[in-house]
Amino acid sequence: MSEVTGSGPRAKVRVFLVDDHHLFLSGVRAELGDAVEVVGDADEVGAAIELIAERVPDVVLVDVHMPDGGGQAVIEAIGRTHPEVRFLALSVSDAAEDVIGVIRAGARGYVTKTISGPELTDAVERVADGDAVFSPRLAGFVLDAFAADPGAAGGAVPSFDPELDQLTPREREVLRLIARGYAYKEVARELSISVKTVESHVSAVLRKLQLSSRHQLTRWATERRLL
Repeated sequence: MSEVTGSGPRAKVRVFLVDDHHLFLSGVRAELGDAVEVVGDADEVGAAIELIAERVPDVVLVDVHMPDGGGQAVIEAIGRTHPEVRFLALSVSDAAEDVIGVIRAGARGYVTKTISGPELTDAVERVADGDAVFSPRLAGFVLDAFAADPGAAGGAVPSFDPELDQLTPREREVLRLIARGYAYKEVARELSISVKTVESHVSAVLRKLQLSSRHQLTRWATERRLL
């Protein structure tokens, strides 16, 4: 059956998988099912770079730790030749150096391997649409790490932002999700807090940043490339 174009269903996101654990690759394929189109996989850096350049997928799901430079080497190499390809790191690690390394290399997001199948599919589709996606616990951490060490972001985050610095880690998490278009209920579910708590955080963020609307908040976050 051919894909429907125009106002019909979107075409499936074309995904390439990179991981040096064959059982994990099989598991990811099974979890993604037919929600996306898996166009290939590789278990080592050199083959990954060659095949990704050949097939030009929408999104590459890449493991961080592999021989010969790991996911960071793949991201950097493809970024030089095919900047339109987007990367989502998928790793067992939530260490600061791993997260910062792949984001600086050009990944659009970082999720841990505890993520569920539906959550992973959603993350892939969001990255394909241009969103930045992080596991909930990592979202605030990434902002904090980049605020503390602006050089880690490769210049993508202002070297000093007193407005951002006055927000708590949880307020920063809420800020990013709201700015990305999440409804209050969705933010509450993502961060495992109540809707009332989300509302309180949003009010605090607006007050601290001297903003009056969600639209202004989104523009503020976009200007600082926090999405």
